[in-house]
Order: sequence, then structure tokens, then C-alpha cells
Amino acid sequence: MSANSTDLTLLVIEDDPAGTFTVPSLLDAAGTRVRIRTARNLTEAERLLTDDVHCILLDLALPAPSSGGDGEAGDRLAALRHVLRLAPRHAVLALTAETDADLAAEAVRVGAQDYLFRDELDGRQLSRAIRYAVERKRADRAQHKLAESRLRAQENARLERGLLPTPLLEGSNLRFASRYRPGRSRALLGGDFYDTVRTSDGTVHAMIGDVCGHGPDEAALGVELRIAWRALTFAGLCGDELLSTLQQVLEHERESEEIFATLCTVDIAPDGRRAGLCLAGHPSPLIARQGRAAQLLPYEDGGPALGLLPRARWSRRQVELGGSWSLMMYTDGLIEGRVGPPGSKQRLGQDGMVDMINRQLAAGLRGEALLEAAVTEARDLNGGELTDDVALLLLDRG
Repeated sequence: MSANSTDLTLLVIEDDPAGTFTVPSLLDAAGTRVRIRTARNLTEAERLLTDDVHCILLDLALPAPSSGGDGEAGDRLAALRHVLRLAPRHAVLALTAETDADLAAEAVRVGAQDYLFRDELDGRQLSRAIRYAVERKRADRAQHKLAESRLRAQENARLERGLLPTPLLEGSNLRFASRYRPGRSRALLGGDFYDTVRTSDGTVHAMIGDVCGHGPDEAALGVELRIAWRALTFAGLCGDELLSTLQQVLEHERESEEIFATLCTVDIAPDGRRAGLCLAGHPSPLIARQGRAAQLLPYEDGGPALGLLPRARWSRRQVELGGSWSLMMYTDGLIEGRVGPPGSKQRLGQDGMVDMINRQLAAGLRGEALLEAAVTEARDLNGGELTDDVALLLLDRG
């Protein structure tokens, strides 16, 4: 790197009749040139404080501003406080007499990067102090940005955790398990959404859905649809009436007309032996009954995804569950992962998923362990992380 590429500009703010800084530049031992500008007061300094200034050298003996709330009367660091507010991104050096060592130390505590004594000032010491102050300010700003980023990430994480559903199944004998993995890097929430509630008549309602896309807007829309579904379900809506209302919510809240959402809803009768199934462009749930291999529930009567057809209708199909069963609902992120050798375009698909779940059930896996194994195996078959959001919901009876 050439010397010119590392040149620094120093703005000196002092009211010195003797003219301590009479030279336009200094040259340090490393060949770095320090260009010097001088200002006699804070008003003049503000005019000279352009983007190419790297460091400010402030004489603490400079008179304090006469107004502007820069400190109480008699505050010897009022000028420094004013400069720190005026130039928050610049490195600042405090200049004072050796007899004011305590004041110099206080200046650093207030926000200056370092201090210099006027009686010991020379070109080499000044150049070294400028470079140190500039690098320290740069490090301080980087640390501050990192701290802000961590706080923002923690706040986002708390917000996203709060937006994930808490199942409301009090009074039900069904066991609930779920698994959620967003495709978005470092996110906790994706465009997939699910929920489970029990209404006052004893019916257990479950849903799972997927907003097309993977960004924060899709995640927010998924949360809106989930909350709307819960409210509408408690209000007594079901089947086509519920899905038609959810489509109206989506149409009003989506960013563009190209956005749609798939949805699967199941309402399980209080005795647990029957259920109503509605599909809106979503893959059909998988059911495993005692003593029988897992299979997909019928899906021939499914309707279109929400947001595709303005006056769409969705049929509710009655299905028999039996006495003892496990019902798994999932989003397409689980079945769209690739299988086979590297570079293969073959997908796991619903048939592959059914075979995979049957193997895991035969190995004795149930509940959370079953869902975790399903996601892990799908990821392994894919040869790496699944790129789409993945949500799974499992209800067990008996």
C-alpha cells in the first residue's frame, strides 16, 4: 500500500495565539503523511469537519459553547462533550497541560480516544497518537455494531419464539408433538405454520400450512393466517366457510397477487374415531393405525391453494380414524428433498416419505423422536440441509 493511500487528516481545534500548528502536514516514521487543518473555535470547526477528516485534536482549554445545553456552567469538558456530539464517528484526542492530568484522564472517560500533553507534543508522538486513536475508534465502532447486531438478533429470536403456536388441548386425551425447521438462514420462523386447539364441544382442530416463499414477509403472513385460523375456529367456522374466510385474509394481507398458501385442516370428533379433512393444495396427512402400515389419508377431493381462485370452494371429507392411531401432518419441505447419488433430481416424494415413516415406526420411534428422525433422514438423503421450510405436527390416540 502506498503512503498516499494511508494519509490521515487531522482537525486541530485550539485558540492558541502562539500558533502551535503552523505546518500544513507531518510525516511519521512509517511515511504516513498527516494533513493538518486548524480551527480557532467550535463554529469554525463544524465548517471544516468534512468526511475526509480522520481525527480531531481538541484543546480542552477552549472556551465552552455559550448555548446548546453542552453542560453546566463551569464544566471544563463542555467543549469536548460538544465535539463528541458533533462528530460521533470521528476519533478525538484531548490536548491539555501536563498539570491537568486528572482532566485528561476524565476526558478519556467521557469519550476521547486518548490525550496528549501540550508541553511534550512533537510530530512523532502526535502521528503515533493519531493512528492509535483512529484504529481505536474503528474498533469501538465495530464492537458497538456487533453488540447492536446481537441485541437485534436476540430481540428477533424472542419475537419469533413468541409467534410460534402453543397448542390448546386441555381436556383432550390426544398427545401432541411438533417439529419446525425454517429454511431461512439464522431464522426461527419461516413461511410454514401450524396450530392445534380444542373447542368447547370437545372437537380437536389441527391445521398446517405453507405460504409460498421463504422470506420474512412470508413468515409474517403465515403467522397472520395461523392466528386468523385459531380465532375463526373458536368462533365455530369449519370446512369451506373457514377456508373461504382465510382466503379473504390472505388476499388482503399479501404483498402481491402471486402469493398463495396451501393448507390442510383436520377436525377430530370428541370420541377420537372420526375426523373431517379439508385440503387446499396441500399434501394429505399420513395415518398409522395399530397393527397396520402407515398410509396417506384420501386426497382426491382436495381444492386449490388459498389465493389462486377468487371464488374457490373446498369440500370437507369424513374419514374413519379408528380406536388407536397416529396422524402426521407435514409441509412439502419434508418431501421435496432429493434422494439418490449426488446430482440426482429424484425427490423423496410422498411415497418415499411413507416408506421412511414405516421404517421408523417399525424401529419403535414415536412422538418427538419420530418427527426428529424423519427430518434428520430426509436431510441425510438430501445430502445436506433442506432448503425449504419444514413443519411437522403429530397427534396420537391410544
